[in-house]
Amino acid sequence: MYAYDKFDRSLVDIRVAEFRDQVERRVKGDLTEEEFRPIRLMNGLYLQLHAYMLRVAVPYGTMSGDQMRRLAHIARKYDKGYGHFTTRQNIQFNWPKLSETPDILAELADVEMHAIQTSGNCIRNVTSDQFAGATADEIADPRPYAELLRQWSSFHPEFSFLPRKFKFAITGADQDRAAVKWHDIGLIVRKNDAGEIGFEVIVGGGMGRTPVIGKTIREFLPEKDFLSYQEAILRVYNEQGRRDNKYKARIKILVEAMGAEEFARQVEVEWEKIKDSHIDVPQEEVARIQAFFQPPELANQDATSAVTSEFAKKNFIFASWLQNNTNAHKVQGYVNITISLKPHGGIPGDASAEQMDLVAALSDEYSQSEIRVSHEQNLILPHVALKDLPAIWADLDEAGLGTANVGLLTDMIVCPGLDYCALANARSIPIAQAITKRFDDMKRLQDIGPIKVKMSGCINACGHHHAGHIGILGVDRKGQEMYQLLLGGSGAEDATKAAILGPGFDEHGIVDALEKVVAVYLGVREDGEEFLSTYRRIGAQVFKEAVYDAA
Repeated sequence: MYAYDKFDRSLVDIRVAEFRDQVERRVKGDLTEEEFRPIRLMNGLYLQLHAYMLRVAVPYGTMSGDQMRRLAHIARKYDKGYGHFTTRQNIQFNWPKLSETPDILAELADVEMHAIQTSGNCIRNVTSDQFAGATADEIADPRPYAELLRQWSSFHPEFSFLPRKFKFAITGADQDRAAVKWHDIGLIVRKNDAGEIGFEVIVGGGMGRTPVIGKTIREFLPEKDFLSYQEAILRVYNEQGRRDNKYKARIKILVEAMGAEEFARQVEVEWEKIKDSHIDVPQEEVARIQAFFQPPELANQDATSAVTSEFAKKNFIFASWLQNNTNAHKVQGYVNITISLKPHGGIPGDASAEQMDLVAALSDEYSQSEIRVSHEQNLILPHVALKDLPAIWADLDEAGLGTANVGLLTDMIVCPGLDYCALANARSIPIAQAITKRFDDMKRLQDIGPIKVKMSGCINACGHHHAGHIGILGVDRKGQEMYQLLLGGSGAEDATKAAILGPGFDEHGIVDALEKVVAVYLGVREDGEEFLSTYRRIGAQVFKEAVYDAA
């Protein structure tokens, strides 16, 4: 993983010192909350419903064991003993004291972490495939390019105050595990006919009150032009994006209003002006950054492990975990483990300080001291030998991290909702807990098969409900929390928007409605057919009749 140089360290240390001074001014009353607001947001500090919340960046979802240990320490010393992993592959601390936030930032800086640009109208944390560099189905590791984006965008003088927040996602595989089509800019590593590396450029995706799937504006962008083309896109957006209405300020609105073809034309015109202006770094700098992401030297091992196979025969939950929570590695005899942060009845995305310490220890022993965060709010140990899986699972299970539900119905993306967020209309966490309790049967979950449920507590869609095979949206109806049911979305390479099925339900009715949707699917699916394929084949009406006629 990338290691800070002197410039990185100086930049972060200076920002910590500046923020410490600003917090002292706020505590003394020299700054009003309104004056302090833009300052704190650019440093990842929100004021939520009950307290401040600090959002810490995990660039492209990669961290070390030492960094995870520091997060555990911060949770223990400055918060209430836990952290919440988010859909931007970040971590949030929900209860820090304002006066102590500079100390937290200093502790983060000690392990090459920060909270810079995790909020505000700027370029946010760049996200990527959680298996990047460790999976056989990618053309190239996308993380060096994500790191280039991070360095280019941090404190960029032109893009620090954009019309609205801006999000990049990049993947190196045809199977999209980074939801690139739902981002302001999505990038897919491609090879042209000559075998050269480049990128498909997708622009104008986004969720929120106006969900839009991004459009490809360039099929192949040469690697040498990587940054200058992104700069051209941002320049067109920064100049023409609406600043009079924050609900229409995202680049998706501009692309929709212009049309993708006209937007692409204007980007090309702007790019011609700047592409020879030394924005793109020399190849030797690209090679320097790529060197930090060289895969570990792993010798091929047996494709199966007798120890693991025998243990799976004796333990159904471990066998399910082996099937659901491991992903094929590019080196034979190794896998990538996904640690579910969705325990039955738990709070999706939360991890205690003790759990974070355990994951750090396991990463040191089994996965090259490397940890990933997925946009689906889980943790990953890459590069793990098959023979070590029983021991790892036993430790995880003892700590409440052995849930075998990755990719299944209870592996939900869920925003914090009205329990924390001042923008939310309804609670999300209790609904998620009720759903996991209703479906708390591993054999039943296995029978239902892969299905993605995503839930948001308001139209801002932090829970990605538009991209859920099944989406749930919390709304306010005359002071009552209600929940709309959406079907048919996808965040993958076949991205589609979920559609509202009908009128909303109260907190009890939404769980019953979800159960009816699952029952319809089980009754009509064809052999081997997953939920989304069934929905696309039969349409919404059959589900609607079952959910509402029997209501």
